[in-house]
Amino acid sequence: MNVRTCIAVSCSAIAFACTAPEEPQTWSPPRTSWGDPSIEGIYTNKDENGAPLERPDEFAGKRLEDFGPEEMAALRAQRQELARARAPSIGGSAGEDTGAGPPHWYEHLDAVNSQPWLVIEPADGKIPPLTEEGKRRQETQRAALAKRDAPDSYTDMSLYDRCITLGLPGSMMPLIYGNAYDITQGPGYVAIRYEMVHETRVIPLDAPHVDASIRFYMGDARGHWEGDTLVVETTNFRDGAAYRNASEHLRITERFTPVDERTLRWEVRFDDPATWAAPWAFAMPLKRDESARMFEYACHEGNHGLENILSAARAAERASEKRP
Repeated sequence: MNVRTCIAVSCSAIAFACTAPEEPQTWSPPRTSWGDPSIEGIYTNKDENGAPLERPDEFAGKRLEDFGPEEMAALRAQRQELARARAPSIGGSAGEDTGAGPPHWYEHLDAVNSQPWLVIEPADGKIPPLTEEGKRRQETQRAALAKRDAPDSYTDMSLYDRCITLGLPGSMMPLIYGNAYDITQGPGYVAIRYEMVHETRVIPLDAPHVDASIRFYMGDARGHWEGDTLVVETTNFRDGAAYRNASEHLRITERFTPVDERTLRWEVRFDDPATWAAPWAFAMPLKRDESARMFEYACHEGNHGLENILSAARAAERASEKRP
């Protein structure tokens, strides 16, 4: 009997009072023909739908590592039940849907969350407080969208309502649908295509950022490799497009780390002293799924959605004026 067998038998005999030595990690991602780690493929994070961004108050004092398999199984069951209960009213009702599609379309009803919440920094799982400047900016944005439900003009609506963008990282956050992401690599570049709004980020590697005066809805992304991890730094966000009403100084650093053949760990760190009292970060797994082919994203371009929203608001106003 060899040493490993002896250890295994002994551990079993004393009911797991000891454990066998861990096997050394031997897996590493394949390489492209030009030598970079290969992370190409179609991924989804639909299983993280329902996981809150911040630590819920009911878990005050707990840490991510306090949630083992049993705790996560109970959480998943609770969240799946809640998702099924809410599904018929998304986009209207099951009998009179108004745009989000029938419940059986939704990708999140059987989501298998991997963690109780997403924020990993700070350790308490809470986004740091807003600065005074950040609070003022948030109030300004809230006022600008005060007429969102009955807009006078397209400018009263969000960029997402107008089918322009969900921004970064919004376009890659798990939603009820549109959770597929296609990563393609070429020498000196990585491209990420999003099912939601069908945006594509073309990320040059080992290249400087463009001039600070040039601004983009999705920011200016520049990447490099740190071992097997793709690190992407994004700056130069256009006014109104920065995540959570951050300032023009927002810097987002993403880390895409291959964990195994089917999983990328996606970590996102936010640094903006003009908005938050401290940097913060969240993380989640992206699961490779070649069956998660991207559907067409047919927003108001071609179906007159924006025009209909505005005309419906005017019709509601006229109906209100006629009431005694």
